[in-house]
Amino acid sequence: QVQLVESGGGLVQAGGSLRLSCAASGRTFSRYAMGWFRQAPGKEREFVAAISRSGYNIYYADSVKGRFTISRDNAANTVVLRMNSLKPEDTAVYYCAARTMITSATVASLGEYDYWGQGTQVTVSS
Repeated sequence: QVQLVESGGGLVQAGGSLRLSCAASGRTFSRYAMGWFRQAPGKEREFVAAISRSGYNIYYADSVKGRFTISRDNAANTVVLRMNSLKPEDTAVYYCAARTMITSATVASLGEYDYWGQGTQVTVSS
């Protein structure tokens, strides 16, 4: 069992930055690939970014590529999503998620992730 707790959300103006953090507890963090997803009101949850267990492989949705950066610290049991140049369309609840293995073919598949956090709200004003 892995428990995930997100933090760092808030209200920011367009063009601003936020840093989301996801703290993991339970089984060995380094055994899990990690992902970030988001869900806007009235929309389906969508993939944002993911990172492999070692941190070597990183994946981004096209909509955030070049603006968001995912990283992890296995010693601190933490995965971070740095978000720059935020846009109003980035407004959503952001969730971190964990899975035992990751492949490029299924990186964006919600069903492949075993554990989810409760989410943190990000609101970008225009």
